[in-house]
Amino acid sequence: MSLHLIEMPLSLPALNRWAGQRNIGHGLFDEGLALHNLLGEAFGPTVLQPFRLLVAPRARTGTLYAYSAAQAEELRNAASPVLGPSEAEVVSLDALRSVERPETTWQEGMRLGFDLKIRPVVRLASPLNGADGRFPKGTEVDAFLAETLRNDHARPREDVYLDWLAKRLAPAAKLERDACRLHQFKRVRSLRGGRRVEGPEAVIHGTLMVREPREFAGLLAHGVGRHRSYGYGMLLLRPPQQKR
Repeated sequence: MSLHLIEMPLSLPALNRWAGQRNIGHGLFDEGLALHNLLGEAFGPTVLQPFRLLVAPRARTGTLYAYSAAQAEELRNAASPVLGPSEAEVVSLDALRSVERPETTWQEGMRLGFDLKIRPVVRLASPLNGADGRFPKGTEVDAFLAETLRNDHARPREDVYLDWLAKRLAPAAKLERDACRLHQFKRVRSLRGGRRVEGPEAVIHGTLMVREPREFAGLLAHGVGRHRSYGYGMLLLRPPQQKR
């Protein structure tokens, strides 16, 4: 199966209006949840997944990137008959473009830079006591917090997140640790399953080396980590990064 990199401009004010009209987020504007619903209604569930919205400072238009099994013409043909006026104000089907990324693109030993937004969380295999109370087994917790509480000491957040990422890239690819860095970190509030939750959001810039080309193609299509249907886990590929 060939993979296609999709690029499409989005109107941010129109996205806000669209989400508000449907009360998506119940008073909380959750960009990932809004896009999850919009893309599902316009193109079908999981057709554009994983995805990432990039927005320049103070811009009113963003660019959506996604991986899909369908190319641009197929996506336009699927969306055109069902797209409503409100959705048409958000997405620009005429400007939707794609480029093929066949499995043969990837070769063992290939070095690739990447820009990746992740939700670096783990599910607890056993209960955990923290300063704010007890986390039951199965709770989704920041990977940095989970390690710190279990070991009574804190490694740098960047080191914990890079370990988390390395495990999820294997065996498809290997991180080049000296060319990776935690570019951005913040805590975000989201709506998941009707509940408001708060969790970590991190952006990592770095370089990886392809180990298993077929596995790597599958990794691109699947995405990295949890919350992939909400705008996390898409490996945006770049030239290799400089070592630190």
